[in-house]
Amino acid sequence: MNYQPPVGQNDDEGHQMSQSYTATGEKAPGDHRTRNIVIVVAIVLVAALAIGWFALRATNDAPAAPTAADQAPEITFIQPGSATIEGTINATGTIAARRALPVGVVGEGGRVVSVNVEQGQWVRAGQVLASIDRSVQNQQARAQAAQIEVARADAQLAQNNLDRALQLVERGFVSQADVDRLTATRDAARARVAVAQAQLGELRERNARLNIVAPASGLILERNIEPGQTVSAGLSSAFVIAQGGEMELRANVGESELQRLSVGVPAEISPVGSSETYNGQIWQIEPTVDAQSRQGVARIALSYAPGLRPGGFATATIRSGTSVAPLLPESAVLADNNGSYVYIIDDANTVQRRPVETGMVTSNGIAVTDGISGNERIVLRAGGFLNPGERVNPVPQEK
Repeated sequence: MNYQPPVGQNDDEGHQMSQSYTATGEKAPGDHRTRNIVIVVAIVLVAALAIGWFALRATNDAPAAPTAADQAPEITFIQPGSATIEGTINATGTIAARRALPVGVVGEGGRVVSVNVEQGQWVRAGQVLASIDRSVQNQQARAQAAQIEVARADAQLAQNNLDRALQLVERGFVSQADVDRLTATRDAARARVAVAQAQLGELRERNARLNIVAPASGLILERNIEPGQTVSAGLSSAFVIAQGGEMELRANVGESELQRLSVGVPAEISPVGSSETYNGQIWQIEPTVDAQSRQGVARIALSYAPGLRPGGFATATIRSGTSVAPLLPESAVLADNNGSYVYIIDDANTVQRRPVETGMVTSNGIAVTDGISGNERIVLRAGGFLNPGERVNPVPQEK
């Protein structure tokens, strides 16, 4: 059945009602469009609110802008304090005989007939090392011995003449002047005997000097003659003996380090190419310093050992006493044309340069004798990349 407007309503109202409702009483299609628009607008508003809420949340969660302190580099520092340091000085040098005795030809020389020792052999004082031909000298000695017999015969004859004259002088047959003359003749004959004996003794001593003998007990280091060789008088190095076999290391030490050494200071010696270590002690510090190298020589006495070969190179670790001072790693100590220095981090966390004086160098670091007390915060490393006044973020060294 079709809907009919009530009686009494005009045609316009009936027309409007016919536009709003269908014959079944449902809304017209224009109302559906309006509702859809409202829903879309509501969804857009909700989405906008959600986006704004997430943006606000993200803004609140973002980290704060970094400060100047946060941008400063992290620098590790140490506070070394003071330590008792066992000082050592490392030096190098050459091994040599402590007392090298050159043995030469003290006689008139000649042909070598025998050599009785070899290098590396021990000898005693007075031992014959080599002999030189003395055949001519032996004949001269025999001739001189015969001259002594002639002089003795003349002396005996003079004595007999004097004895007879003394017997006759009592009887008046010989004058006192003749007695005096015979006495002088006897005395001269006796003197000639003494001269002949002295000349024979001289020849025998000269002959003995044709033997080359050891002046002291020790170790033969050099042998410079061979049998059949002709040597001349005054040859100074037929042999070289290390007196008592004692050795030494002539260690070259820097001028400043030399001041910390004294006689009796112990040292450890390590020859090159050997794993052995030998104990010794300084027995002499030479009084001069080389003008070119600015080094002096500390002579370290060593007992004989087969591994100590004269002329060999060796290193020495010399004990130079103890001291109390801050001890810094090598990375913390810098140097330039103005000298050694370290970087200190002050209370404002800025870097400051501090000049220092360095002392002994040990296996644990460098002793600082002046410039710091040890309580400062000292840059451990990377000091070469810092500038005075630069701000840093200090971090203590991990222990």
